[in-house]
Amino acid sequence: MVTSRIAAGAAALALLAAVLGALLVTTPRTVVPSGAQAEIARNFTPAEIAREVGFYRQVRPWSLGGMALSLAVTLLLGLTPLGSRLIAAVARPFGGHWTAQAALGVTVLSLIGLAVTLPLSARSEVVLRRYGLSTQNWAGWWADVAKGWAVSAVLSIAAVLILFGVVRAAPRWWWAWLAAGAAAVTFALSFLYPVLVEPIFNQFTPMPHSALRQELVDMAARDGVPVKDVLIADASRRTTALNAYVSGYGPSRRIVVYDTLLKSAPDAEVRLVVAHELGHAKFGDVLRSTVVGALGAALAVCLLFLAAGALGGRLEPRSLALLLAVAAIAGLVTAPVASWASRRTEARADEHALELTGDPATFVAMQRRLAIQNIADLDPPAILYFFYASHPTTPERIAMARDYAHRHHIELAESPR
Repeated sequence: MVTSRIAAGAAALALLAAVLGALLVTTPRTVVPSGAQAEIARNFTPAEIAREVGFYRQVRPWSLGGMALSLAVTLLLGLTPLGSRLIAAVARPFGGHWTAQAALGVTVLSLIGLAVTLPLSARSEVVLRRYGLSTQNWAGWWADVAKGWAVSAVLSIAAVLILFGVVRAAPRWWWAWLAAGAAAVTFALSFLYPVLVEPIFNQFTPMPHSALRQELVDMAARDGVPVKDVLIADASRRTTALNAYVSGYGPSRRIVVYDTLLKSAPDAEVRLVVAHELGHAKFGDVLRSTVVGALGAALAVCLLFLAAGALGGRLEPRSLALLLAVAAIAGLVTAPVASWASRRTEARADEHALELTGDPATFVAMQRRLAIQNIADLDPPAILYFFYASHPTTPERIAMARDYAHRHHIELAESPR
């Protein structure tokens, strides 16, 4: 056991170095220029600013309250005997077998997490409807909640059965098998998500042949990111938000455009949104984040083995609630690093879109449209920006366009307000 623990410790140190190295080497150095705050008054009317402030004043208590409540319940179940007792109780009718503890335990814990936050999620949905961001009826909303929970539950049950099965089969070296498996599954899910999960929530239809479709295909080819197809997602079934993305890898890569974007934005702005997404594909951002995620998953397994050994016991299904509590704490601790890396990545994609199109004026118009339609948080509280902002703010992105225009001697007219 000592040899296994030494090997796990060495692997953990190597994986930690690999994660930190991958983040430092692959995270873009793109820096958002200063002066972003001035862009708020320059690009948005008092009425638009008041609408944005009012929206977040109403929705933020429910969204943050849901996060806080979820964390509190997870810690309560994991850091007290309640969680292990609950898992033992639900498995008792099945003889307390470890498979029942694992499968039923993770199912019940996820249902509790869903149940305690559901009222707050529903209140957030009310606010989204009040501000015209959600087009769903309650039947559609409940269906999405059920589908989301079902997908998560199936994956969680499979994961814990494999986890505790391997722990029992290889009590000394399970960490090595599961570290490799966790990394492999991270890669597999990244590749399979567009094919298996996305169609559960949206329908995709090929964009009819048109000048815009050809322009998008040509732009992708010119950028060295050829695509198989251009699809339209029926996002309007649930939202009025505007978006597009590039999905898949290699020969399966496709551009996906929200139908809401096509209906409300001119072609030039659609091209710029897609140019941003092509930047992610060109620089391999999804692959990079998958590699970091795979290394992080393997590291977590090694640390789990070392923690179990330090506590003097074998990992058992009754410790599931504790594992979820530790994972929640780890997620909170690592959130600022993940958000920092994501903001830099998104800033580089913006810079790429500007270089690819050479059109900062349309970039500004597009960012303004997205911010108004999606009700972007123009000036988030510093602590929320630090922990959870995955993108630069709209004023920061507009400041980037203004800086690009200045460097390339392009005159930018004041935004129409």
